[in-house]
Amino acid sequence: MELETEELVVLISTFIIVLITIALLVLFSVFKKNKDFLLKQREEEKKRFEREIAETQIEIREETLRNISWELHDNIGQLLTLAKIQLQNPSPESIKDVSNTITKGLTEVRALSKLINPEAIKNINLREAIQLEIDRFNRLQFIDSKLEIKGLEFDIEKKSSIIIFRILQEFFSNTIKHSKASKLSVSLNFKLDSLHILAKDNGVGFSKEIVSKGIGLENIKNRAKLIGAEAVFESEIDKGTSLSIIYKL
Repeated sequence: MELETEELVVLISTFIIVLITIALLVLFSVFKKNKDFLLKQREEEKKRFEREIAETQIEIREETLRNISWELHDNIGQLLTLAKIQLQNPSPESIKDVSNTITKGLTEVRALSKLINPEAIKNINLREAIQLEIDRFNRLQFIDSKLEIKGLEFDIEKKSSIIIFRILQEFFSNTIKHSKASKLSVSLNFKLDSLHILAKDNGVGFSKEIVSKGIGLENIKNRAKLIGAEAVFESEIDKGTSLSIIYKL
């Protein structure tokens, strides 16, 4: 009887050990499968992020080349034509005018040279890139623009800077082309653990229906999500448009 009890205990113990072993193997298999899935998902997200960065750099470069092409044709071209006209009737006063015109043209060329440098797009400094855009708007008298810096400035990760700048570049382009605004303001508010960006104009604005259906708005939101940021686009008829971006470190 005692022998049968011991055999039963051994049998039960063996059965329990087998069950535990099977359970551990199943858990290990599930864990490994989940781990492989997460690693694959992370790798796909990384590749998607890198693709988005590359596409964004191309878009910035294309936008920059369009701006340069316009300035060479319409702005610097006009200055050179003016200098040529001024030289047709040489006089001490006209020579001075020509000198001023050429000086202005050289200033425009130097400003363009900063935009042409491809390394500037790869190693973009967010504040400097925005300041270049603001200076260009004011120099060409597109719109009265200003940039305000609040808080203690800190460096933003380069890839995040590229995404944020492209988002703002799209907003600037829409403001100049469609808003009929006379003023544009941008503020960079550096906080302890985040950067708050606010861009706004005093243009004609858009209805809520147009804003909610805008494809461009979805692109802005999706790009912001890639870097863990939040983008909020607001507009109201006759009260202008604003874009708020919160980027957390």
